[in-house]
Amino acid sequence: MSTFKAFEVSEVADKQFKSAIVEKSIAALPTGDVLIEVHYSSLNYKDALSASGNKGVTRNYPHTPGIDAAGVIAESSDSSLPAGTEVIVIGYDLGMNTAGGFGQFIRVPSQWVIPLPDGLSLRESMILGTAGFTAALCLEKLFRNGLEDKQGEVLVTGATGGVGIVAVALLSRLGYRVVASTGKKESHDRLRSLGASDIIERNELSEANSKPMVAERWVGAVDVVGGDTLFNVIKGLRYGASVAACGLVQSPMFNASVFPFILRGVNLLGIDSVQLPLSHKKAVWNKLASEWKLENLDKLSTEIGFGELQDCLQQVLAGRAEGRWVLNLKR
Repeated sequence: MSTFKAFEVSEVADKQFKSAIVEKSIAALPTGDVLIEVHYSSLNYKDALSASGNKGVTRNYPHTPGIDAAGVIAESSDSSLPAGTEVIVIGYDLGMNTAGGFGQFIRVPSQWVIPLPDGLSLRESMILGTAGFTAALCLEKLFRNGLEDKQGEVLVTGATGGVGIVAVALLSRLGYRVVASTGKKESHDRLRSLGASDIIERNELSEANSKPMVAERWVGAVDVVGGDTLFNVIKGLRYGASVAACGLVQSPMFNASVFPFILRGVNLLGIDSVQLPLSHKKAVWNKLASEWKLENLDKLSTEIGFGELQDCLQQVLAGRAEGRWVLNLKR
């Protein structure tokens, strides 16, 4: 096969972009050690930004987004990654300025490639994708910083989004009492089915509050929202507790006071899934395939094909997404 199908975004005029399903040449892919036939990808907020022409994510167009990809190696110059190996690629420059997983083939450096761990299928790995992987990183860092109390409440903001919904399911799977924060009342039953013990409305946390601290409640938290929500979460952490911050849905900026940090000894933990060393990525994927394996993965996801991709990306950009969308590149 010398050509393949891909979702391509083009700049048709200054700040005007359009997308289409096109035939691309494998020969036109960027240089790299490994050519991968992509079976599945997934939709992330960064993909929606790239597809909308956000130059902070993707500088040059035409471009194929898709920061996640799972498939089978078609060609390789790396003896440790032979043809036929099932693999995952997430992060680094994939889908940003390197043609990404919304195409049926990608070519990437071998240093980006992770063999699919035993216990996960290609499809399951993309139900998780960058969002699920990021949720796992949040939990890993919270545990490393002392989250042990399974009687107290762990908060997850943005709980119906990709990171949030996996965080709810993972924390519940590991025996924690999870409080989910969301503005989508129609999602309450789904969150409870994934293990949320309580649900609070988004506006309880999203509105600015002049108090430097509020009553202690959370033994830990995962925040994907940023802005005033993040500060309000920090204010309500119990003594010595931590919040793992990995998103900016509300805002990348927040006004904060040092009082929670110096009077309650709380911790703000930053999470990055993009430039993480490959060895660490492999370890987290192995954990997601074994002791952290979610048996209810299908409850988190909806499968789509190329024909539905543009509409779903617009929903992600508008904040209307719920759960994980998995792109089947064979459909």
